[in-house]
Amino acid sequence: MKFRIVTVLLSLLTIGQSLGATRPLLDLVDVQGVRENQLVGYGLVVGLPGTGDKTQIKFSAQTLNNMLKQFGIQNDEGSLPKSKNVAAVAVHATLPPMASPGQSINVTVNSLGDAKSLHGGSLMLTPLRGVDGQVYALAQGNLVVGGINAGGKNGSSVTINVPTSGIIPDGAIIERAVLGIQGTEGQVVLNLKEPNYQTARNIVKAVNNVFGPDIASAENWGRLRVSAPIDANNRNTFMSMLQGIQVELGTEQPKIIFNSRTGTVVMNDQVRVKRAAISHGNLTITITESEGASQPAPFGRGNTVPLQASSVSVDEQRSNMMLWPEGTSLDNIVKAVNALGATPAELMSILVALDEAGAIDAELLVI
Repeated sequence: MKFRIVTVLLSLLTIGQSLGATRPLLDLVDVQGVRENQLVGYGLVVGLPGTGDKTQIKFSAQTLNNMLKQFGIQNDEGSLPKSKNVAAVAVHATLPPMASPGQSINVTVNSLGDAKSLHGGSLMLTPLRGVDGQVYALAQGNLVVGGINAGGKNGSSVTINVPTSGIIPDGAIIERAVLGIQGTEGQVVLNLKEPNYQTARNIVKAVNNVFGPDIASAENWGRLRVSAPIDANNRNTFMSMLQGIQVELGTEQPKIIFNSRTGTVVMNDQVRVKRAAISHGNLTITITESEGASQPAPFGRGNTVPLQASSVSVDEQRSNMMLWPEGTSLDNIVKAVNALGATPAELMSILVALDEAGAIDAELLVI
């Protein structure tokens, strides 16, 4: 774990140094109006080898009954079809920006009931709707499931990965287009992915140097407006020119990110600490319980008496005090913490303590 953390930190430092201080403009911003849209639907997977929803999951049977009615098949009044070869599923997909009718997109299918596996199933025709309730795509096809579930008659089973979730590559066809609005008429609005005053200023300078003064302006540290042609063809040419403009990045904010679930710690190369001293050690308390018995002498009087014995030991590992001078960099922080033999959890505690002591110049984020 320690080796992996060092590798991640030093790799990030190396990559940051190799990329240089400039980036293409459209790598730093999102164009307002050019966005993805989420689609969702409810459908039925059929053709399962007995691994579908059980009879107590009534909504899958109701869905199957409704589908059969559309094909002119009527069941007895009040009765529902019983089949272990079908499963009710939720279907979702992402509609790309500027997508056109007739294009295909990937879909993800997840079981809603108690189906054991969707392996070998096919999704019946399912409408996918947007947040406005309109149908934007139709999904159908054979599922690709990466998980496996196998069980015996005595109740034992083995499950690998997630057999109740799958995908259908190019499984939906777009039926309705979403027209993106690139800002107001005669303008393009750019939103910085990482708001930064210096980066915003540098974007304005770079755009105005290419197209002339007052073409670009910054509303704040994360939002800019750029005058653009109204004609669609000219606007497309203008956007292609914007895409190639190289922009000098502003100073990054020092950040330390903790992932409390995985024990991962990531720091950028702007992190610095003030003069501080750290001592790291472990205090181990071990309590051992043992049982015994007191036996009476042969042919003597007395009863057997159970005895409890406890042994307590305290082991405090010796640690060295480590001094970090003013302005210590990321590389030195990693080396010092590894020299102390700290685990990722202990590294988090050390950095939090430094922050509480006011000895670290960075923003601490927990994800």
